Amino acid sequence: MSNYSIKDLEQLSGIKAHTLRIWEQRYNIITPKRTDTNIRTYDDRDLKLVLNISLLKDHGYKISEISKLSIEEMYREVIKISDRQLNYPDQIHALTISMIDLDEERFEKIISTNILQFGFENTMIHIIYPFLSRIGTLWVTGSIGPAQEHFISNLIRQKIIVAVDGQVNKQRPNGKKYMLFLPEGELHEISLLFANYIVRARYNKVIYLGQSLPFNELEFAFNIHKPDYIFTVITSVPSNHEVQPYVDRLAKTFPDTHLLLTGYQIVGQDINIPEKATIINQIEDLIRIAST
Repeated sequence: MSNYSIKDLEQLSGIKAHTLRIWEQRYNIITPKRTDTNIRTYDDRDLKLVLNISLLKDHGYKISEISKLSIEEMYREVIKISDRQLNYPDQIHALTISMIDLDEERFEKIISTNILQFGFENTMIHIIYPFLSRIGTLWVTGSIGPAQEHFISNLIRQKIIVAVDGQVNKQRPNGKKYMLFLPEGELHEISLLFANYIVRARYNKVIYLGQSLPFNELEFAFNIHKPDYIFTVITSVPSNHEVQPYVDRLAKTFPDTHLLLTGYQIVGQDINIPEKATIINQIEDLIRIAST
């Protein structure tokens, strides 16, 4: 079971820490544990409770009414709302709870329903990506355990692989050739997999090289395929002080190919971008490039 700070609950639920403290005192609706130094800590049960309260409030329930509901009654009301509503915030909320509970059946129902309603690409852009962004900081800080992280990441990964496998393998006459890879040691593959889907959906050619690719193997594949674009995601590897030399090495080794760069270590960082390179700040940037 994971432990959360009051700031973690604020980030995940959107309810201010000050408001949570008032609820604790006025309605006794949540009872945190306390450390030896009197700092509030919360567990998975507390997080689910706050998420459910947040959803009910967003749908017109008053906190005084919510405080009178049992846990079971509250859960039934939340299920009714998330099954009935197909707006993006409610679905992100439901995904968060399925991650906390390691509930694969609930995850499958949420994703399948949204894909039917919005399509795979819109489900990824408007639900999965904001969901991953919301909990990303908690993964890095260890507020969410490895079991929860691996559980949800692998389910999302499987969905993207199935979607890619179902695409028509067709290239338009003016389509470009893209080579996709992650640097050696980099294992965060979801963004790369979805980039694979995006580029193929615009009828371009993709050479997908996957996770943790040594640089000499990238050169080997490049010499065979001579792609128009090289796309990579730098999230945790190479480390901060090695990112600029790595980007410079890419530009020097492949001077005639356009580099598409994204990831936590690239976006919003003080990186000197080579002339033939573009930072992908959001997925819409890649969609625009792959469509033209």
